[in-house]
Amino acid sequence: MHRRTAVPAKVAASRERRARRVNKLHHGGGIRNGNGHLPHHSKHNLHENKGVWQRIIWLIVGLLIVCLLLIWGGAVFHITTSTEDSSEGIETGKQGGFGRLSLPKNALRRMRNGKSEADVPKKIADVITNEGPYTAEALRKNPHLGWQPPIVPSPLGSSFSWRTCFKAEPKSDGTDQPAGCAENPAELGDAPAVESKDWIPDVTMIRTMMMYGKDRDGNPFPPPLAKELCENIGVSGGKSGDINKECVRESMIRASGALNSSTVTISPSNHYGAEANVNQNSIEVPAPKLMCLVYTMADAHSNRIRAMRETWAGGCDGFLAFSTESDPRLPAISLEHEGPEAYTNMWQKVRSIWKFIGTHYLEDFDWFFIGGDDLYVLPHNLKTYLASLTHKDGTDPKSKEYFVGRRFNSGGNDYFNSGGAGYSLSQATLRKFLAAMDDARHCSAGAHTSMEDVMIARCLSYLGIQFTDTRDAKGRERFHPFAPGSHLHWKPPPPHGERDWYEDYNKEWGILQGKDCCAPDSVSFHYIKKASMVRHMQALLYSCGEINR
Repeated sequence: MHRRTAVPAKVAASRERRARRVNKLHHGGGIRNGNGHLPHHSKHNLHENKGVWQRIIWLIVGLLIVCLLLIWGGAVFHITTSTEDSSEGIETGKQGGFGRLSLPKNALRRMRNGKSEADVPKKIADVITNEGPYTAEALRKNPHLGWQPPIVPSPLGSSFSWRTCFKAEPKSDGTDQPAGCAENPAELGDAPAVESKDWIPDVTMIRTMMMYGKDRDGNPFPPPLAKELCENIGVSGGKSGDINKECVRESMIRASGALNSSTVTISPSNHYGAEANVNQNSIEVPAPKLMCLVYTMADAHSNRIRAMRETWAGGCDGFLAFSTESDPRLPAISLEHEGPEAYTNMWQKVRSIWKFIGTHYLEDFDWFFIGGDDLYVLPHNLKTYLASLTHKDGTDPKSKEYFVGRRFNSGGNDYFNSGGAGYSLSQATLRKFLAAMDDARHCSAGAHTSMEDVMIARCLSYLGIQFTDTRDAKGRERFHPFAPGSHLHWKPPPPHGERDWYEDYNKEWGILQGKDCCAPDSVSFHYIKKASMVRHMQALLYSCGEINR
């Protein structure tokens, strides 16, 4: 049997002390009151701890509210400044001038406070315009880039009819045109002053807008055309007698490509009298660089020039109107020239135009096309024809002289290209003409006459530059001195009737009648005097589709 050994007194005392310590830990520690009991924790101390936590929670909630207020305030500031920018902008010039620059208000404030425009971040305009062409740098160079007149809807709303716009007289300046026709001078506003008498217009601005597809306010450019313009619309707005549409349909006139295209598809064999060994296949090639020039008057700015600007002008790589008043928004420039501003002095005006173009833009373009403000042009068709011509000949317009248009012969050896139908000079031809244009004997430098087309043809003939036969392979004309319907329905006079100058001027090669009057890839039509008819023609050729033509 096992016997328990007695525990020494010191060991027993140590065990008792250890047991007491464990007991203290289990019952709140070793702090006791006078009766040996555990201390009592009062409710007051618990409330103090609770209050601390409440204060912490309220502090967090307060910080969250402050953050939300800051975020809300920033959003309000962004909206209000954006609204103010669109309504205020950078006002310059007269009321109704070139408009406003779409820059943020903080950037404007920095400029107004005396800091240079270089202080404005370069990416500001890019952000606003979604990386488009209307950057701060571009607007510094040309503050009118991307400008468009405000859209003024008709108060009639959906009951407005475009036929109303056709009722104006051909020579109307637009003041009698109702809202909705986009012709009234009040909508265009006063022209802003140009920088100086040495101002050089940015002739590529309309092309830039065409390629981007929007103006600087984000609206579509060119402005969409109403479906009503696809209907039969006579010259005065009636529902019958639309002989222009009839010609487009019967002659199967079509645009050879989109206005914003940078390439053309050519048919080198589609030239009158082309040799059999010419390539019969279609070829896609880069489009030549084309500048379009229009001579006009200030009273046509708000209607005919605006209609050109908003339809076909963007198809030209450069566009410039030569007028009696400068307007950098269009753009249009007024040039000094010898003699009065009159139709009977057209030759001197055209001489000043060619001199200005040769001085400032000669090396920038391959071809230069000139005509009046009553001309409708298909620029892509013109580019296609010019590219096909040089490809067929194996030449370069920068070094080869060409004089292209609708040839006439007024008798003997007096050949010229119709000014009404418009004509083109290659870069090489313009360079050669500029060197000789002041020759009074051979180039009629001092003549005062309306026959500018005859004068330049005589000068070019002296220089050894002859006209080009621009008919297609079937003998159909591409450049037209009349409106489409007039060509479709033209008939020669009876054998003993009054002579017709048009027949006389074309006796050498004859005139095809009916649907063969006009080539499917026609380039230009004259006597499109109404801005509404320009839009009608544009709709027929680019918007309506095959079914509605």
